Amino acid sequence: MQQPTSGANQRIARIAAHLHPPTLQIEGESSGLGRMDCRAKGGSPGFKVAVLGAAGGIGQPLAMLMKINPLVSVLHLYDVVNTPGVTADISHMDTNAVVRGFLGQHQLEDALTGMDIVIIPAGVPRKPGMTRDDLFNINAGIVKTLCEGIAKCCPKAIVNLISNPVNSTVPIAAEVFKKVGTYDPKRLLGVTMLDVVRANTFVAEVLGLDPREVDVPVVGGHAGVTILPLLSQVKPSCSLTSTEIDYLTDRIQNGGTEVVEAKAGAGSATLSMAYAAAKFADACLRGLRGDAGVIECAYVASTVTELPFFASKVRLGRAGIEEIYSLGPLNEYERAGLEKAKKELAGSIQKGVSFVRK
Repeated sequence: MQQPTSGANQRIARIAAHLHPPTLQIEGESSGLGRMDCRAKGGSPGFKVAVLGAAGGIGQPLAMLMKINPLVSVLHLYDVVNTPGVTADISHMDTNAVVRGFLGQHQLEDALTGMDIVIIPAGVPRKPGMTRDDLFNINAGIVKTLCEGIAKCCPKAIVNLISNPVNSTVPIAAEVFKKVGTYDPKRLLGVTMLDVVRANTFVAEVLGLDPREVDVPVVGGHAGVTILPLLSQVKPSCSLTSTEIDYLTDRIQNGGTEVVEAKAGAGSATLSMAYAAAKFADACLRGLRGDAGVIECAYVASTVTELPFFASKVRLGRAGIEEIYSLGPLNEYERAGLEKAKKELAGSIQKGVSFVRK
């Protein structure tokens, strides 16, 4: 039987690079091709993205959607369980991104080194009767640990934080970065895109439009009354009745609960969240590429209100956030909603800050 050539060994090494951590070396490889340097044949230049919590209910579909994104050249999947299987599965997709899996905290630093964007859906999901605050004690510790890794291994990465309660976890991340001197408020974004996606969908249903043609600014935060859809600023311009406004506001604010109850203990909003997170990550990637006019809503360090963090429209670019937009004109209904949102947000922000400073 003919022995494998050096070229064949290189092809095998490229395939293996999908499935094994890059710090290992190919056994029996004489070409000197290490997995750290392997690229899939046909791989194109792009950005390096890590998903932390990639084996979870949000992480798996999110990882799949990021594998499809043509702007992603390297995709690192990290979790504390089940990463090898998810990595093997997703790596078989015939798109350009090279997929590598990392299992357990001892591989966290390898997963993060050199990343351009880090997306964090890690943590426990909501269950029936559970509020986002109920998640705090578990998810706060997870986010703190992961952000310590980011500060050490990729301090310049843009961080997209999904782990709930976002109103508190973004301040936690900020405090972790401040402690080690790597905090850049332009590179830390709480993902509230699901509120926008829901608002676009629900408003489109009422108006009889294609949701892709609807744009609803959603400001404030990412839980209950802190979610404030600015229905007076819907595009295309429309006239909604007070009954429609009440119905839409309530449904947008409680969209997560709607899914949790519908799943009856079998999970939370994982698929729509993965879609929204992938949509937001794509906006960040387009900003990094230098595209003009990339504007989305996100929960960020802000001076739009007197609160240190607030969700509003931001313009994304090569440095992350390049501009934060004001709320624009609000009607009386929205002004009242804003006061409720700020009161609730203030406590959530302080809870996150205190968790790190204690």
